[in-house]
Amino acid sequence: MIPDASGWRSPALYLHVDGLAASDIAWEWLRRNEAYDHDFDAYSRDKEDPQLLTGRIRQQWGLRFPA
Repeated sequence: MIPDASGWRSPALYLHVDGLAASDIAWEWLRRNEAYDHDFDAYSRDKEDPQLLTGRIRQQWGLRFPA
């Protein structure tokens, strides 16, 4: 189903963004990115050490994971 995008210019639809941290906005962008999804699926299928997976994702996408 295609979402209704007719009101995409309405400021009222984006008021919630004012309360988001930079990391929240970055996550929203990333989770909708098909290339990231594809890379994550491909990397996670390797059944390798989770730290290696984290390192590969970090290198490819410039992500930082808190320790």
